Amino acid sequence: MKIEQIYTGCLAQGAYFIESQGEIAIIDPLREVQPYLDKAENSNGKIKFIFETHFHADFVSGHVTLAEKTGAPIIFGPNANPSFKAHIAKDGEVFQLGEITITVLHTPGHTMESTTYLLKDKNGKDHAIFSGDTLFLGDVGRPDLAQKAASMTQEELAGLLFDSLRTKIMPLADDVIVYPAHGAGSACGKNLSKETVGTIGEQKETNYALRANMTKEEFIKEVTDGLLPPPAYFPMNVKLNKEGYENVENIIKEAQAFEPNVFETVANDTDALVLDVRHQDEFAKGHIPKSIFIGIDGQFAPWVGALILDYKQPILLVTPEGREEETITRLARVGYDNTIGYLKSGFDAWKKAGMEYDTITSVDAPVLEEKIKENALVFDVRKPGEYASEHIVDVPSTPLDFLNEHLSEFPKEKDFYVHCAGGYRSMIAASILKARGYHNVIDVKGGYAAIKNTGIRRTAYVCPSTL
Repeated sequence: MKIEQIYTGCLAQGAYFIESQGEIAIIDPLREVQPYLDKAENSNGKIKFIFETHFHADFVSGHVTLAEKTGAPIIFGPNANPSFKAHIAKDGEVFQLGEITITVLHTPGHTMESTTYLLKDKNGKDHAIFSGDTLFLGDVGRPDLAQKAASMTQEELAGLLFDSLRTKIMPLADDVIVYPAHGAGSACGKNLSKETVGTIGEQKETNYALRANMTKEEFIKEVTDGLLPPPAYFPMNVKLNKEGYENVENIIKEAQAFEPNVFETVANDTDALVLDVRHQDEFAKGHIPKSIFIGIDGQFAPWVGALILDYKQPILLVTPEGREEETITRLARVGYDNTIGYLKSGFDAWKKAGMEYDTITSVDAPVLEEKIKENALVFDVRKPGEYASEHIVDVPSTPLDFLNEHLSEFPKEKDFYVHCAGGYRSMIAASILKARGYHNVIDVKGGYAAIKNTGIRRTAYVCPSTL
């Protein structure tokens, strides 16, 4: 028996490759499926099952394409209603994979079809669960994402999740391994662990939602408390996962490489969004006017989903050379399929062609310290929880996620400064503001991490877990 977790940091997502005696199961695959096909070929095995723990909201799964390429059935738990052919398993149904078995444990609560898969070894011993978004390490799945579809309140769904955890998961032995669908950084929970593999016993000791003496009322209150609005792209991803989608290989083929002058013409004719995914320092030094920065080496796909509200928006890319296909693929992972092309030979080609470009001023934290003494305006674009934990005294919270709601707070005539934790998100914010005419925005290099090394007055630190 072989179990491999295939973890994608950008999405904080874990897919799983399970093999026994040449028979393979894939759980929650990403949209680009060639890596799974290659792994199967290298293992001299055949993909027999494609298991989905639920209809994912934060990424487009690869189940449809993988089934088309392998003939393996797509398996969902009870209550699933996809538009394509799939096997809707019964609670307790068992699937044989070589010498091992995978048992369906219906665990509604995150969504109504949410299902945990229990793997038993060749001796019939419970070995591991693949818990999807039902149980994370340190947290559980948020119960507010399926409200409209299920015609239930988040409190009612949280109550179902309480029952699922206590009747299906907590009775399992402490040594059973937990393989969740997500880790820290995912918006599918509130406070996920950075670890990506654990055990039932560890979770009973450390996960607030699995406290032995917890009442259902306490669980509902704690699980629903402090939930931020889900990212705007989540419903669209659920729709694609339920109804199907185009093969990402076709999307890559359709994207064209444009010379600078053609790139500019296409951008104007199509009203495309110019998305620059280079490092933030490179973007600051020079970028196409009105382009938006979201760096490929950060939490790229989730920020695209949170900030580009129209998933059908035509997109033109500026990427580091050689990373065009990767960027198109990662956009498609969250349902942004309308990449019409990219700047051939990158931003250097734009400059060499003598095309107009813009810059963003960045300053180091010590410079900000001096400017604050002169009553400079500063804005904190970190998440509300980060801000609540500690922040610069008298600086307002204007989270990047909700930047549109704060536009009236930014001055257009006077210089102002934006910072995040390390510099990635503040450059995203600066690019959006710059594109909307706020040419007096100044980015703080190194963000709050650098600010902490200055004498700038800050609030006392409060551990986020106590908030």
